[in-house]
Amino acid sequence: MSSFDVVIIGSGPGGYVSAIRCAQLGFKTAIIEKYSTLGGTCLNVGCIPSKALLASSHHYSEIAHFADHGIEVSGEVKVNLEKMIARKQAVVDQTSGGVKFLMDKNKITVLEGLGSFVDATHVAVAKADGTSETIEAKNIIIATGSKPSSLPFIKIDKERIITSTEALKLKEVPKHLVIIGGGVIGIELGQVYLRLGAQVSVVEYLDRIIPGMDASLSKELTKVLKKQGMKFYVSHKVKSVERNGEGVVVQAENAKGETITLEGDYSLVSVGRRPYTDGLNADKAGVKISDRGMVEVNDHLQTSVPNIYAIGDVVRGAMLAHKAEEEGAMVAEILAGQKPHIDYNLIPGVVYTWPEVAAVGQTEEQLKAAGVDFKSGSFPFKALGRARAGGDLDGFVKILADAKTDEVLGVHMIGARCADLIAEAVTAMEFKASAEDISRMSHAHPTFAEAIKEAALAATDNRALHV
Repeated sequence: MSSFDVVIIGSGPGGYVSAIRCAQLGFKTAIIEKYSTLGGTCLNVGCIPSKALLASSHHYSEIAHFADHGIEVSGEVKVNLEKMIARKQAVVDQTSGGVKFLMDKNKITVLEGLGSFVDATHVAVAKADGTSETIEAKNIIIATGSKPSSLPFIKIDKERIITSTEALKLKEVPKHLVIIGGGVIGIELGQVYLRLGAQVSVVEYLDRIIPGMDASLSKELTKVLKKQGMKFYVSHKVKSVERNGEGVVVQAENAKGETITLEGDYSLVSVGRRPYTDGLNADKAGVKISDRGMVEVNDHLQTSVPNIYAIGDVVRGAMLAHKAEEEGAMVAEILAGQKPHIDYNLIPGVVYTWPEVAAVGQTEEQLKAAGVDFKSGSFPFKALGRARAGGDLDGFVKILADAKTDEVLGVHMIGARCADLIAEAVTAMEFKASAEDISRMSHAHPTFAEAIKEAALAATDNRALHV
């Protein structure tokens, strides 16, 4: 029987990063993955493929604005969805292959099969050929991730009533895509197909899209997407989703109790994700699972069994790849006797639409609910020279700071390159920066990042210079 210092079940961003960090720290490490490719949901059917399609569709949508830049395109410009999907898959394959390279480089044993507990120190690996292997581990890290959620009355057939997984490999551009859920995944994939020519309708139970983010971001993104042609039905409760031949019929009820009917050829069910522990047999190891299906952990990500840890989507907190990565590295370092920490308030959130949406820290709604006295400063992208030069005028940066100490409590932005710009805010907040600290930093001109400086100036006695 093979024996290891650390065995990780699941090779998503949390799992493979944890494996690398364990190996770096001198642990004999193995990682178990039930699929034939490494990288988990994020690399295979999540973050990476969706960004590839967002990038391709963005290039296509930009053609409509070429004339504004003095570029004349003659002839017919067409979408070849098959090639677009093939390119997406090539990006996925290259990225997943890169993870395999990293496993080999760090001398990490990769076992393909379904990992399940035999007891607290032994894991069985059920392989595709029907055989099974049991390995021994001093420490085990559960990194099994999540799967798309649904509603009890919806039957997902993966043909017309689909999840994000199927939406990443459609063989045609939908005529009318009805999306159930106005969260990050639904909105991103909705914009992909909107750009390619689909009519897109979003049905959301709450009163706004991207409801977990600051309300001002939701309002601005809604305005921009409506301008692009997306339709929204917020405060609508879905009552039924039925397949009708080559189409779907969605019925929803608004706040007044009135029923609306939407007919389309595809319906994307995007109502969140659930922790995935199917087949793990956690009870055999004594690991406690909550009523919501999450693995219960303490502040050190340790389960009810001292030598077993859990990270990523399968535990509490935001279901984000970079959160899982931080947790994976943290557990490895804890096992090595180090004392790492994660400030969960400083895990940024991003929506990769265009304009991009990004945030870190507390929202206005959260600060008000907590009774925190704060001040706010905003700056619009349309007032930036770089934004005007590129034609990306939508959006703004908003900084929330403590009214007394001036410490930055939250940064919320929507606009071009915000997915990258948010890192400046995370860095500043990690070092407990004040709004004035940021306002006194020199920012290159002309750049989109100047909006952060200007928002900080606005939060510091309303001193913005260019608006």
